[in-house]
Amino acid sequence: METFNEDPKPGRLVLPLVLIGMIATTYTFINRVSTNNNLEIEPVVEDIVEAVEDEEEISSEKIQSIDLATKVLEANDRWDNEEVTYQEAKDEFANFIEDAGQFVTTVSEPGPPSTFAGLVKSHEELKALVELIYIDSQELLEGLTSSDTGERRAAALDSFNNNINQFQEKIEEIVAINTSG
Repeated sequence: METFNEDPKPGRLVLPLVLIGMIATTYTFINRVSTNNNLEIEPVVEDIVEAVEDEEEISSEKIQSIDLATKVLEANDRWDNEEVTYQEAKDEFANFIEDAGQFVTTVSEPGPPSTFAGLVKSHEELKALVELIYIDSQELLEGLTSSDTGERRAAALDSFNNNINQFQEKIEEIVAINTSG
């Protein structure tokens, strides 16, 4: 006899754990790099110093995207599991719009130095993705408050997850290109 699974989407519990693992791995990596690099940098290699600073900044942007994604997924799960009231969910989703707006500012400013043409193009791609993430955060709230049965919010969440993943992949690509040498 087949057993009945009460949770129609058991995979949604795994995603937050994967995100937490990614955060922990990134945090550990960054700390290890910063503590184990006892390099002597001579003033002649200014381009390398700027590239390292850009890499650190872009890695922190990846961590911020993971943090935002984790918050959104957890809040959405709390709403789906009826652990929060409608007003509490609205407040959380409204906060995501503010967080995403701050994230847009963080990613957009100041940008890479114009001497790195490849980074300027990549930065423009990141800005486009972060704008989509901001729009998705607005659509999540609109989906929550709409009269449908959750389809609009689900579509917004899928778009949000897709854009966050593309943002993180782009960061990994930028870091890989700029650290291979």
